[in-house]
Amino acid sequence: MDLLEKAVVNSKRKAPFIVKFLSLFSVVRGYNIFVIILAQVLSAIFVFAPQKPLSTVLKDHNLWLLVLATACVIAAGYIINHFYDEGKDNINRPIKTRIDTFISKATKLKAYFLLNFLGLAFGLFVSWRAGLFFSVYIFLIWFYSHKLKRYPLIGLFGAASLTILPFFAIFAYYKNFSDVIIGHATFLFFILLIRELIKELENLKGDMLFNYETIVVKYGEHFSRLLITFISVLTLLPIYYILQFPEIGEMKYYFVFAVFILVVVSVLIWFSKTKRHYLFLHNLLKILIVTGVLSLMLIDTGVIIGRILAHLP
Repeated sequence: MDLLEKAVVNSKRKAPFIVKFLSLFSVVRGYNIFVIILAQVLSAIFVFAPQKPLSTVLKDHNLWLLVLATACVIAAGYIINHFYDEGKDNINRPIKTRIDTFISKATKLKAYFLLNFLGLAFGLFVSWRAGLFFSVYIFLIWFYSHKLKRYPLIGLFGAASLTILPFFAIFAYYKNFSDVIIGHATFLFFILLIRELIKELENLKGDMLFNYETIVVKYGEHFSRLLITFISVLTLLPIYYILQFPEIGEMKYYFVFAVFILVVVSVLIWFSKTKRHYLFLHNLLKILIVTGVLSLMLIDTGVIIGRILAHLP
């Protein structure tokens, strides 16, 4: 190790706690986890258990255990994904990779096992079925990061499925099997597929250098743009289906907004050539997803206001 490398290592070791905390926060993508937690809680209140009193839902310790289990397992998943993708991330996301290296690999590995242990424990506190679910989820995340993400279709569908899978835990807990929930899940799945394809276009250089056989690498950019356009059109079907249900209330305006965003993405994808262009479209879909999470509060607002007023002194 030369003097420059030693100086870099020593500077990282002496980094303030806040810097190391922010580095770990970056590795586990704390902002994404916060959105998932918010989405799970709002889904429980407004979608999965809309007839239960608000206080009953919020005081349900099993719900919070499932949310904590999800947060821990997903955080661990981001860590193991970081391990396998570090090489290509140096090319695709150099600034983020530098921030992530303020935490040693040994610390990340310890955090990975600790978070998975906590996630499994929280799940077992709810039931053995929940524990089994999170055990399988932990394995699937590892297997996806280690193997599956290097293959075109499996990698694409695997990424979208693993993102939506935590909501199945809440879905199964409340046993609310309704058509409108299936419509929401299908809509979200298609949006996630589009986002993953745009990420593949964005990360093309690193994926090619490290032999990741993604859709873009194997079939080319033109085919990927066609596929994004096709899935965008396909997404109109669950949107139309959901709009048939009056119980979605004012959330119908969100789906009008979603159609607008999908049209914009479908048009701009054909004019996008640089990483900066793809990053813009990626962030546009992130805004769509976050807006969708917040718009859950617009579902049947009259009933929701009634639920809140019913518990005021």
